[in-house]
Amino acid sequence: MLLRPLRSLIAGLIACLLLAGLLMPQAALATGVQDFPAQLPGTPVLDTADLLSRAANTDLEKRLQSLADDHVEARLITLRRLDYGLSLETLGQELVQRWSASDPDSALLLLLIESQNNSAAVVASADLLDQLPQSLLSSTAISTMGLPLREGARYRQAGLDALDRLGAVLQGGEDPGPPQLLERLPIETNIPTKEETASSNALMWVVVLLVVGTLVPMITWWVFSR
Repeated sequence: MLLRPLRSLIAGLIACLLLAGLLMPQAALATGVQDFPAQLPGTPVLDTADLLSRAANTDLEKRLQSLADDHVEARLITLRRLDYGLSLETLGQELVQRWSASDPDSALLLLLIESQNNSAAVVASADLLDQLPQSLLSSTAISTMGLPLREGARYRQAGLDALDRLGAVLQGGEDPGPPQLLERLPIETNIPTKEETASSNALMWVVVLLVVGTLVPMITWWVFSR
């Protein structure tokens, strides 16, 4: 009599364990400000989502470190997904506040990339907003970084393009603006399309039927008239 309740209890425990196993990996992937160090990281690239190759990481580190000549501490951060209800820009602002408190003399510039939605955000500390206004930061995230992210998740290119644009402004130059969208022209080819093939086949059958319709009566008349 006790076997049936015991089996039900064991089945319930197994179901709970399986459910926890399915949910825990998803929760572990979500990222919030608590997942980053309290102090400003020494490394320029925090590739927590493992999106960058070693060569891409090196290229971006060099470009980020070059902004130190303009007295800017720049960091590029990748992550897979955000905590529920948290936006990428809000995360960047919270990190700026956190790291500025630990290093108040540093002007911070953060470039963030989320791989789940291929989205980007650019956030700067208040002492940089005179040089890098919010409109420029938003345009850089949406247009300059957004284009290579949408065109095949080119994370390295998104970071380099953003740093080139912001670096030009930090050095006193004019804003080069967002990338220009190139019109995609159709590629010429000798291979017929599906529609062209279907049209060609239809024409061939019409010709064949006309020939048959003409020859068969002539042949029939010639045979029976002999």
